[in-house]
Amino acid sequence: MKSKRENDNLVEDEEVLASEPKRRKVLEEESSPSPPPLPIANPLAGLANYDDDEEEEDERQKQRPEQNGDRKEGGRQLAEQNGEGGDQEDDYDDEDQDDQGYGQGKRSRDVERRRDCPYLDTVNRQVLDFDFEKFCSVSLSNLNVYACLVCGKYYQGRGKKSHAYTHSLEAGHHVYINLQTEQVYCLPDGYEIDDSSLDDIRHVLSPRFTKELVEQLDKNKQWSRALDGSDYLPGMVGLNNIKETDFVNVIIQSLMRVTPLRNFFLIPQNYKHSKSLLVHRFGELTRKIWHTRNFKGQVSPHEFLQAVMKSSKKRFRIGAQSDPVEFMSWLLNTLHSDLKTKKNRSIIYDCFQGELEVVKEIHNKALTEKKENGDDLNAVSKLSDGGTEYEAVVAETSRMPFLMLGLDLPPPPLFKDVMEKNIIPQVPLFNILKKFDGETVTEVVRPRIARMRYRVTRLPRYLILHMRRFTKNNFFVEKNPTLVNFPVKNLELKDYIPLPTPKENEKLRSKYDLIANIVHDGKPDEGFYRVFVQRKSEELWYEMQDLHVSETLPQMVALSEAYMQIYEQHQ
Repeated sequence: MKSKRENDNLVEDEEVLASEPKRRKVLEEESSPSPPPLPIANPLAGLANYDDDEEEEDERQKQRPEQNGDRKEGGRQLAEQNGEGGDQEDDYDDEDQDDQGYGQGKRSRDVERRRDCPYLDTVNRQVLDFDFEKFCSVSLSNLNVYACLVCGKYYQGRGKKSHAYTHSLEAGHHVYINLQTEQVYCLPDGYEIDDSSLDDIRHVLSPRFTKELVEQLDKNKQWSRALDGSDYLPGMVGLNNIKETDFVNVIIQSLMRVTPLRNFFLIPQNYKHSKSLLVHRFGELTRKIWHTRNFKGQVSPHEFLQAVMKSSKKRFRIGAQSDPVEFMSWLLNTLHSDLKTKKNRSIIYDCFQGELEVVKEIHNKALTEKKENGDDLNAVSKLSDGGTEYEAVVAETSRMPFLMLGLDLPPPPLFKDVMEKNIIPQVPLFNILKKFDGETVTEVVRPRIARMRYRVTRLPRYLILHMRRFTKNNFFVEKNPTLVNFPVKNLELKDYIPLPTPKENEKLRSKYDLIANIVHDGKPDEGFYRVFVQRKSEELWYEMQDLHVSETLPQMVALSEAYMQIYEQHQ
């Protein structure tokens, strides 16, 4: 019997004998001439010329950026030819190209729509405020901006590298609304939320009015309730005074009482042809003021003020007090120029435009000098009027349209009375309206000394009167404290100024009711403005000063220092 060691030696000998033919076969293959190596099958073929390939790879790397640059440049040129924005960042807007209309050449993405979003209960309506500019709070861009419905902040885009996507991961806020398309998405999942419970947010973002609803506004006596439980009247909401912008607020509140102007701007279809930012911002502000489902009982005119600053080239701006009369004149003329048709008509002219006949008498200095020198007496005799001394005065008659009438107040007393107090004078409105009777002479200094006579030849539907309270010179501004006594209802103009005879089958409409009265309180440089407005549904008067809105008596309206008034014509 063999031992264990002998058995192990026997196994090793058998393995050596079995491997001998294989070794012999390998030696024969090495001694025979080898065929040329295949470049792909043989892995050693790539190692033989490694240095050369590295140099070729370097050359390719040098050429690749140039080719990529050419490709990008060509793509950018092609995008510009197609009218697309070639320099927009895909991370922020490629997810919504179809919604925004930016990338028409890109393929459309099918976004999943779901009704069962588990994060709808995280929406916080208390923090939502859509009155401010639609800019991303991180990038300050106004392209493709979303509002987080959990914290109320604005972020750009919803792609995987966008600020809204990052915010959803960091803060755990998942529900976002596109501020332009009003579509709601869940991030970071990316699906669209289709739920009718979010419609109230869409209505606050962009209030909607139908023609039937607009016609019923002046008949609505119902109050609305804000989210904080406070009650407010649609159309009578307060406006934020951002910083010395009370002169804008009183003009906005006054124009909101002009029914045809308000109805025109409540329906965006009426001015969709206009490209003016000011027109669309004014329309948005009008809809927010009259909206019955606001989340809060006040409105901020921030976006409208930004449009005013841009359109007026910072003539009217936040932080600088201005004159409401100047702002009203600029605003009406700018809105008209942005809305006018080929016939030079607009809703502004339909409401406010009247016509004056102006007789201008100019003292002709040139003729007077010639008369004194005895030269060219024929020229003087041509202008003579019955041999009187009128030959040196030239009278020019013209027709002039107007949007508001300026009334001159009598000068205040210079000295104090025996009680060492200044007597505040009072004047009836009818006395200062005599300026437009066609006979009263008004002397002007600029652009040259002249005597003017005015007569109203056509009354507007809404009459704007402006009391000239402030006189400015190179040193200071002086305010005239004279009180004007005026009727709140049934101002009959034909009893005080001559009016043109109406055409056949037409009725002379010369009776007016007051609908807005702007008042200035305080010193000329430090004062503030407030306004009294009428609510037509109840014929009640309200005093409005920025966010402060309170009911008042009609008798209190006439006891203030009126600065500008709007009257509505009886129909």
